[in-house]
Amino acid sequence: MASDIKVGTMAGSKPVWFVKKGELEDAGLDGAALAWAQANGFDGQAARVLVIPGENGAVSGALFGIGKDDVRLVAGKLASALPKGDWYIASPVGEPDLTALAFLIGGYKFTRYTKKDDAEVTLSTPKGADETDVRRLAKAVTLARDLINTPTNDMGPVALEAAVRNVAEEHKATLSVIKGDDLLKKNFPMIHAVGRAGSQEPRLIDLAWGKKNAPKVTLVGKGVCFDTGGLDIKPSSGMLLMKKDMGGAANVLALAGLIMDARLPVRLRVLIPAVENSISANAFRPGDILTSRKGLTVEIGNTDAEGRLILADALALADDDEPEILIDMATLTGAARVALGPDLPPFYTDDDGFASEVAASAYAVADPVWRMPLWQPYDVRLSSRVADLNNVTSDGFAGSITAALFLQRFVGKAKVWAHFDIFGWNPVEKPHAPIGGEAQAIRALYHLLKERYPSK
Repeated sequence: MASDIKVGTMAGSKPVWFVKKGELEDAGLDGAALAWAQANGFDGQAARVLVIPGENGAVSGALFGIGKDDVRLVAGKLASALPKGDWYIASPVGEPDLTALAFLIGGYKFTRYTKKDDAEVTLSTPKGADETDVRRLAKAVTLARDLINTPTNDMGPVALEAAVRNVAEEHKATLSVIKGDDLLKKNFPMIHAVGRAGSQEPRLIDLAWGKKNAPKVTLVGKGVCFDTGGLDIKPSSGMLLMKKDMGGAANVLALAGLIMDARLPVRLRVLIPAVENSISANAFRPGDILTSRKGLTVEIGNTDAEGRLILADALALADDDEPEILIDMATLTGAARVALGPDLPPFYTDDDGFASEVAASAYAVADPVWRMPLWQPYDVRLSSRVADLNNVTSDGFAGSITAALFLQRFVGKAKVWAHFDIFGWNPVEKPHAPIGGEAQAIRALYHLLKERYPSK
């Protein structure tokens, strides 16, 4: 991280004024600072920083534009745009938690393979911010980003298991792993089929934490550490970002860390099927028929629709436990990106009340998601003439919806189920995030779970 926050105003720190677009004259600046802003065309444009000169060429302060619309994470830009040193916010802050969080995650840098920078810009924690929770959230976002950004040569199924083990050890959670041919013995045939061609054994990672009599919350994350597309191979351009195909796993692990660190009174379970969808003599084929853990037979219409197969086996296991809330997250379909773009993940649930909670929480913490319909008339498009269902449709329409409908076939006992089809990646830089791996929907879900199950 190239930024940090500290309680209290540090000696020698410089002021930064937040200015809303079109309201420069109401920012409380002295005459010299106001004249300097006007001379430089500064009018509160979102994410623009204007340094104010002092005596002998020194920096005396800065102006920061916060725009006019809903840009509540815009303060992330301060981490990279302010000159090195200690700063404090000299104007009122409407949402101190979001301001502090944006500043912390805006300073994120992926430095595993490059020179690490020490924190260079420090901001006094905005008054009213919950520093403990802000740091907890920043840590979770950093974990998700780091895991996704790590290339597959260092983030295959073995390394992903190690990452889960590290989180489990930190929070004294229990961990069990089923891998290789034991997946067949334990009845996880689709996880085995998808991952058996990889150089590292496929596995199902199972983390448990919390009191056994507490409300059950189960998270399932797609852990395809690299996706060639299998025998239905992707073009080279389609593989460039496939290190991020374990983004669902990265995000549920980060969310689990939030839940455990906040000690929410739940019985948490995290299931991550970790595989690499590779090509070899034993790769599963188009036209194969797989028998799932639930007993449903699945005709393989396309080996590049592998994520839903491994999720199906994991969801069937999770569902047997009858959790109160069952959430799966996956970088599942390109169709979701066509429909809503990279920044707005769709989610699916047949529980209207839960959907409303998700929407309210997403807005509260500026972590956008959008509910999409589980449109049952489309379910017939998953039909197969030789099996219970196909893993893809023949026409390609409504790909994100039909993928969700496929997963719904494997859930029936959970009180609430929701599927999040995330992208897990920022294709362009934002004030609070560089290009690269991203945490999506986990801050919203953490907020929701805190509201449902407050710590005692």
